Amino acid sequence: MEQQEKLWFTHPRVSKKNEKYPVLYLLHGIGGDEKEWFNQGKPNIILDNLYAQGKLQPMIVVLPNGRAMKDDRATGNIMAQDKVEAFATFEKDLLTDLIPFVEKKYPVKKDRDNRALAGLSMGGGQTQNFAFGNIDKFAWLGAFSSAPNTKEPNKLLPNPQDALKLKLIFISCGDADGLMPFSKRTSDYLRKNKIPHIFYIEPGGHDFKVWKNDLYIFSQLLFKPVDKTKFEGFTVLGTPAATNIRNARYPQILPDGRVMFKVKAPEAQKVQIDLGKKYDLKKDADGFWTGTTDPQSGSFHYYSLLIDGVAVADPSSETFYGMGRYASGIDIPFEGDDFYALKDVPHGDIRIKNFYSKVTNSWRRIFIYTPPGYDQNPAESYPALYILHGGGEDESGWANQGKTNLILDNLIAEGKAKKNGHHYAGCEYRTGRNPKLWRTQSSDV
Repeated sequence: MEQQEKLWFTHPRVSKKNEKYPVLYLLHGIGGDEKEWFNQGKPNIILDNLYAQGKLQPMIVVLPNGRAMKDDRATGNIMAQDKVEAFATFEKDLLTDLIPFVEKKYPVKKDRDNRALAGLSMGGGQTQNFAFGNIDKFAWLGAFSSAPNTKEPNKLLPNPQDALKLKLIFISCGDADGLMPFSKRTSDYLRKNKIPHIFYIEPGGHDFKVWKNDLYIFSQLLFKPVDKTKFEGFTVLGTPAATNIRNARYPQILPDGRVMFKVKAPEAQKVQIDLGKKYDLKKDADGFWTGTTDPQSGSFHYYSLLIDGVAVADPSSETFYGMGRYASGIDIPFEGDDFYALKDVPHGDIRIKNFYSKVTNSWRRIFIYTPPGYDQNPAESYPALYILHGGGEDESGWANQGKTNLILDNLIAEGKAKKNGHHYAGCEYRTGRNPKLWRTQSSDV
């Protein structure tokens, strides 16, 4: 403990006689130790500057070694099983040894409202695991670029409403960080369960440039009144759309439904996004055009790039047959949209068949959904539902844009729909489209 104590620091202002202070416990990553934040993150300098600017509540910050084992050095094989297990063991060390030691040695407040936990990478995973698991001990949570040690959301929070007791949940990650899915899945789970939180996405990868900025932002929110209604406006970047092609970072969807675009067209004179309404993009010195739309309704939307007046598909997005041609598409999340999410349930198939039409004297194509277990019961007969597409689309629309297979898979698994055969056919005359309404009109047929 004496060696670790040398790494704890406070700001000079934390020196008033008989005054007690809140505490932030700041955890390192898998390759670091109690010196990692101090040497590479420079938290003392970050906080000194914030104190000087009057933006920070006086606090004590503790930089512990989160590897709870006798030889806790970050040497040898840092991925060895005993060292990885020591990160989980640190929960007990933190709660039963370290916190009581700090509260005995330093003038700190001892209630949960004045105790925060934050960390980077492996420490971000520890922070989520420990803080969500001990809400009676911590009221402020900061998880920066959380690593795979982060428990799955339903294990972190089997009763999501418990998280409402936390004063602040701050989850952050660099947009180019390969560990983004671990932060996003927690944020998605919280959003689904209506738990206010900040999901701060910023430019960068898995490094201290990101983590220094995270500490800079997170520390300013600690131990003071928090307006949770402003959480959605915090992030500077959005989440890459689910309809992006693999690894494409744009377009991005912001929490309030706005969409950010970034397109490289160095020779173009004018670039716009046609998303029902046209939005002008601005060109930078590197030939990238960027812009952000108004908030979009939660549903599937077609869009096009207009490059010098010519409508083209966005090379960063999947394309769909709509608008009478192939166009880009973007799916804006909305509350309750998990009814067409890919879930761990039995899945049916989308099959493509050709049939000869005597009416048109030509071969025609249909898409057919067959329910789970269809091929295991060849003698079974099913009722059929024929679903027609909308204006400007074709027989692929319900299978691709409409997610019919996922909707029916989930309804069948929940016992809310019968196992039907669904046929998606071409039609000369089409109706208008409202994807959100389409998807939500399922019934037991």
